[in-house]
Amino acid sequence: MINLQNYKKFNIKNGVLSGMVVAVALVPEAIAFSFIAGVSPLVGMYAAFIIGLITSLFGGKPGMISGATGSVAVVFVGLGLAITKLHPELSKEALSILILHYILLTTLFAGAFQVLVGFFKLGKFIRLVPQPAMFGFVNGLAIVIAMAQLKFFKSSDFNTLTNWKDILTHSFSENYWMYIIVVITMLIMYFMPKFTKAIPAGLAAIVFLTLAVYLGHIETKTVSDLADIKGALPHFVMPDLSLFSWESLKIIIPYAILVAMVGLIESLLTLSVLDEMSGTRGSGNKECIALGCGNISSGLFGGMAGCAMIGQSIINFTSGGLGRVSSFTASVLLILFVVSLSGLIGTIPVAVLVGIMFMVSIGTFEFSSLSRLKHMPRSDAFVLFAVTIITVFFDLAIAVIAGIIISALVFAWQHAKIYSQTHIEKDGTKVYEIDGPLFFGSVTSFNEQFDIQNDPDQIIVDFKKARVMDISSVEAIDAITKKYKEAGKTLRLRHLSRDCKVLLKDAGPYCTFEEDDPTYKVAVNI
Repeated sequence: MINLQNYKKFNIKNGVLSGMVVAVALVPEAIAFSFIAGVSPLVGMYAAFIIGLITSLFGGKPGMISGATGSVAVVFVGLGLAITKLHPELSKEALSILILHYILLTTLFAGAFQVLVGFFKLGKFIRLVPQPAMFGFVNGLAIVIAMAQLKFFKSSDFNTLTNWKDILTHSFSENYWMYIIVVITMLIMYFMPKFTKAIPAGLAAIVFLTLAVYLGHIETKTVSDLADIKGALPHFVMPDLSLFSWESLKIIIPYAILVAMVGLIESLLTLSVLDEMSGTRGSGNKECIALGCGNISSGLFGGMAGCAMIGQSIINFTSGGLGRVSSFTASVLLILFVVSLSGLIGTIPVAVLVGIMFMVSIGTFEFSSLSRLKHMPRSDAFVLFAVTIITVFFDLAIAVIAGIIISALVFAWQHAKIYSQTHIEKDGTKVYEIDGPLFFGSVTSFNEQFDIQNDPDQIIVDFKKARVMDISSVEAIDAITKKYKEAGKTLRLRHLSRDCKVLLKDAGPYCTFEEDDPTYKVAVNI
């Protein structure tokens, strides 16, 4: 992963210049994600401005960039389909207005949920994401960032072609200038930092190649070919009060929760990635509250929900934008583009932005994770590949949750074995010395340690090397005690914590009290 050893100190100049690069890079992303959600490009631009502005001032990681994102926009696709199915009688224009109001209300509720998560300090649960899942998340997003650029190379007759040779031939014949500009951009991004860091390489590429294309009258796609981004400042949008019915809320609330969770997961994981890059630790709970406030404000002023953007955040960090000045500059410039500089921004070649994003993709990919594969346990390697594949083909939130579940199941399986050593004391008492964690996964193994039928009349079970972890293990101790009692044999239990003894029902009277009894707590609500 990219390191920031060359940008150790906060620098206002670097922050402003880096913010300029990020602002330009935000434009095609905001437009594209608006199209995905089925709304006007201005909805995405307003979201990028408002969310980016609030998180830049109050977020948990200085320099992190937030705005309209693809992962959240995809959720709104499902919302739009649900509304379309619910109101088939509406015209296309009326339906688009209704969907926008649903999106705005969903954004408000999602922001409120995110504020509550931060207020109750639940952002710390991002620590539950294991390192292989983090690698998978980063690698998957790197691939997604690269794949998202491929649509700009489509030829005009792409849908009529049937084989890849024709597709590539037509694509190159129509877009050869795009390929050339992309390569030049990537070369500038790679080599320029080796000579000077006075100006961010991305900004230099944008200025130089935009002038070259304009002065050379080169025919290539520009930002103005994507959409018209000219508009006014965002203004307050009164939510449609008729949507506050129970029937409407039954649709809005589930999607709002999904938007909130997707946004939080992507933002907190991006924060973790940037923490690793910068060597400083951000505040997850602070980021949750700032993101929630940003989404609430966005919904009130005509923008859709969003979250942290790992691609733009990495552009910002690697250009020297380590402070809040960079993300603030990016947000302010973005709205200036909409209000008064849309013509100037429209002349920027799309290929330059594509080249920058390709370099971001390369820098984001955790290549060191590939070299670590041969040293990783197979289970960790499986989690890494699974999260990468799910991120690419499905959804970030599903990928991360799947990674956590797989890792948890693997951990439970690996620790589901419990062992015992036995010896006979001088008076004929048989002692079982239990070794290992006793929890729901190891209960079966625990029960297999005992030979009730052939054991002597006096039995001691010693838990000095074990730990009772949940209610399932407490029930298992009760059950084995009951079985020995029914067999007419006496069983005593040693070295259980006081908390565990309180939970025991059948086995409680058979516990002995030792001076070196442990003090751990059993993870159970009583």
